[in-house]
Amino acid sequence: MSSGQKKVNIIILKKICLVLLWVSAVTYDLQAQWLWDMQKMLHIKSQLTSDTYAGAYRKLIGEADAELLQEAYSVTQKKGIAPSGDKHDYVSLSRYWWPNPDTPDSLPYIYKDGRSNPELNHYDRNTLGNMCAAVNTLSLAYFYSKEEKYARKAVEILRVWFLDGDTRMNPHLEYAQFIPGRNQSKGRPEGLIDSYSFVEMLNSVRLLNGSPEYSPQDLEALKQWFAEFAAWFRTSSQGKKENAAKNNHSTAYDSQLITYHLFAGNEKAARDILRDFPRKRIFTQIEPDGRQPHELWRTLAYHYSQYNLSHMIDVCATARQLGIPLLSSESADGRSIFKAMDYLTSFLGREVGSWPYQQISGWEDELQDVCNDLVRILDLDPTRHPYRDLIRKYARQDVTDRWRLLYGAE
Repeated sequence: MSSGQKKVNIIILKKICLVLLWVSAVTYDLQAQWLWDMQKMLHIKSQLTSDTYAGAYRKLIGEADAELLQEAYSVTQKKGIAPSGDKHDYVSLSRYWWPNPDTPDSLPYIYKDGRSNPELNHYDRNTLGNMCAAVNTLSLAYFYSKEEKYARKAVEILRVWFLDGDTRMNPHLEYAQFIPGRNQSKGRPEGLIDSYSFVEMLNSVRLLNGSPEYSPQDLEALKQWFAEFAAWFRTSSQGKKENAAKNNHSTAYDSQLITYHLFAGNEKAARDILRDFPRKRIFTQIEPDGRQPHELWRTLAYHYSQYNLSHMIDVCATARQLGIPLLSSESADGRSIFKAMDYLTSFLGREVGSWPYQQISGWEDELQDVCNDLVRILDLDPTRHPYRDLIRKYARQDVTDRWRLLYGAE
């Protein structure tokens, strides 16, 4: 073979390799995360200048530009400190516990269901939520604009919260939702729900794939962090108790652990949880008439019924990406996610007094959250035409709502 022919062959081989890499990248991008339909998002991306999506896109970019100016978030910024004395340990106050008015030192704190204590701001919970929201905004802005400045800022935030030695969070929740004066101020099992924001955040992070700002080293280090976090979830006393819970905490536990396993590369462990999910969660928490009795004792019973259902929908969306039709699961006596949704939607357009349980605040907002859940179910099963009619009748989504950029516009 002549040297000229060798050069031609090398050029052809390089072109073939580039094509294969491009095909691989496209295939990977279509499965870049678990909660959203990437084909739909790519279609939306091609329509960003239309009247349907332009307003939502402009608002997203404005919010992302504002995040570019913000300092990165860290668990080391809080006023308080964990009982361990380690500034890297996440710590949060249990939301509905307040100073005791009958004791000189206000201890032990007392319970007021549905009433949030503003002391939450002294610890890490709100900061964690703000960090995740920032990553979501920046990652979506990068996906839709391909402007590297958004990916760069998102990666900076991830490094500060999870990776940098001076600022990182230790991969556990040992002190989440502690109650001053009770149980030696140790964390509670219920505290594991604090990190639920990581579920959407990790889906957003996957949109950064392909950016030169998000290095293979960043990805591997982040995967290792969540592998350790998942191990703590499974083996800690708090995690074991949450796994055994009967209400929204157990569905939130499963949803989180599935996502952490998938992100860390342990698909088998995620599939094991998904296999048992209908039997362990759906059929034990939803009655044949659609009520969720473990949520109905709360002072915000409608909210917690919707909240629990939203976790189940997250799990179903993730299962879809693995080829598992979880949404259609139904027990022999008719227990299903659809029954739970039908029960909640029967109160759309009605006053809070029609709800036979307590809902001390936020009624209208909760009805809109149910409408959003209808959109998500239609994303999974477009054949549920009555849900589309309910959305058109009761939803208040406007043209700047980010929801449009994830699920389209009805």
